[in-house]
Amino acid sequence: MTDALDLGEFHWMLAIVQSIDVGVVVFDRDYRVEVWNTFMENRSGRLPADARLQSFFSLFPEVEEQWFRHKVESVATLGTPSFTIWEQRPYLVRFKNYQPITGLEDFMYQNTTLLPLKATSGEIEHIGLIIYDVTDVAINRKRLQKANEELQWLSSTDRLTGLFNRGHWEERLRQEHLRHSRYGGRAALVMFDIDHFKRINDTYGHQAGDRVIRTVADVMRAGMRDTDVAGRYGGEEFALLLPDTDCRGAAMVAERLRQAVESLVVEYQEQDIRFTISLGVADLSLPTTTHAELIERADAALYRSKSAGRNRVTLQEC
Repeated sequence: MTDALDLGEFHWMLAIVQSIDVGVVVFDRDYRVEVWNTFMENRSGRLPADARLQSFFSLFPEVEEQWFRHKVESVATLGTPSFTIWEQRPYLVRFKNYQPITGLEDFMYQNTTLLPLKATSGEIEHIGLIIYDVTDVAINRKRLQKANEELQWLSSTDRLTGLFNRGHWEERLRQEHLRHSRYGGRAALVMFDIDHFKRINDTYGHQAGDRVIRTVADVMRAGMRDTDVAGRYGGEEFALLLPDTDCRGAAMVAERLRQAVESLVVEYQEQDIRFTISLGVADLSLPTTTHAELIERADAALYRSKSAGRNRVTLQEC
């Protein structure tokens, strides 16, 4: 009677294993497959009879064997489960993704569990592998992350130029000022604007003025280091933060920028637009209480450039 009940329970359990929507594989300590449920059959295209007694690594050559053996041996030695999640490893075995809603990815994202399976003797002679399809979760998480990144980009970027907006680059300047106050070092700020920009708008139109502003932004990006921070201050005025750069080095950068803009010709509706910029340079060599003081110094140097005839670079006292 007991044997019949045990046999019945075994069949119930087997029916459950076959019908649940997760992959179930059981292999022995030599990695020979003994259980292969319907999920595995449908996703792999291999019948249980074809998978049985086959090496797990021959069935799934994409699995990193040394890493997987280490995880399995830890499970067998400690007698405790082990897990993998898709954020760390997108999948253990590569199955195609057939879900139409999440068809953006061509593979199935997976979480997995490795279980130690004890024999009646108490020895761990088999390991159970459970594979969960978490593609929906992964895709939704990645979409949310992408949306947040785009929102962050939009909140920190000037729409017209693609440079940082004033709020973002000024915050970066504030952080640089704090770093300098605590640790020392060098940093410089270049402020500049487009000479006679109102004349460009009045002569060629605001669309032409927008193109001129975008072109200046492109020139800035072309000459920047990865560590530099370029932003639009407002209207036709720009700022360039140069970490680890003193006043003289910043003046050289500013002069290259001035020359590059002076040589530009912006074409708009079969008209050639030429223009120049005036620049002011300040650095942190002189004591400052706040980052705003550095802006004021660079801006004052900029207006000295404009007062002296424009199309030139003026330095604060260095």
